[in-house]
Amino acid sequence: MSTADLSRFSINQMTVKQLSMPELVDACVELGVPGVGLWREPVQSYGVEATAKLVRDAGLAVTTLCRGGFLTATDPDERAKALDDNRRAVDEAATLGTEVLVLVSGGLPAGSKDLHGARERIADALAELGPYAERHGVKLAIEPLHPMFASDRCVVSTLTQALDLAERFPAHQVGVTVDTYHIWWDDTAPAQIARAGAGGRIHTFQLADWTTPLPEGVLNGRGQIGDGSVDMREWKGHVEAAGYTGPIEVELFNDTLWARDGREVLAETAARFVEHVIR
Repeated sequence: MSTADLSRFSINQMTVKQLSMPELVDACVELGVPGVGLWREPVQSYGVEATAKLVRDAGLAVTTLCRGGFLTATDPDERAKALDDNRRAVDEAATLGTEVLVLVSGGLPAGSKDLHGARERIADALAELGPYAERHGVKLAIEPLHPMFASDRCVVSTLTQALDLAERFPAHQVGVTVDTYHIWWDDTAPAQIARAGAGGRIHTFQLADWTTPLPEGVLNGRGQIGDGSVDMREWKGHVEAAGYTGPIEVELFNDTLWARDGREVLAETAARFVEHVIR
């Protein structure tokens, strides 16, 4: 692999969550990986300021911070707590030097069947959070999740739904995350990627493959690049045709990968990225 092959590659921290923060940074430097997508929990554990210094001193770009969101609560106290937590997430993103905070919107509140109402509460929250994020130089990226997560994790299931929310606000405040794992099945997604690109709303592009059978609980079923059903080059072509030229982040939740040596997994993921996305 050449440095040019990896020039747009970013490894999401969850792909190799078995690595400590220093181990992750060291492995990225050793392998020539230029970017990392970070998660709030390990960042908070290591220290936000300490993490910012560690990645900055190593010359790594922080491509995203995951995650904000979970904005569908109906209880006023829960809603207030969620908004406060999202403001903290914006603050953390700014400290880490990333422009992009990924939002997983949240599922249905207990006992509710009202998808429309839940999405409207997300819009209400974005009206408060968008200007706050703008003041801190951060953009919010709504991530649609596969419909199997609609009840408990994310009532935003398609790029159409994500853009219908995002377009209520300026593009420099709110856009979308394009993640192959969640949209590969949707034949309207290419047109929606073009729509997002025309509006300047593709704030991050993430990759994971779709492999079956899904594991129990389904959350940790994201396949290694090249192991499943998704044509990565095709989706890269769609986002590039829409004007996106930024980092491409590989985000895998996979128990088998987590059980392996993290540096080995990172090296394999970089090689798969070159084989299935770049070349």
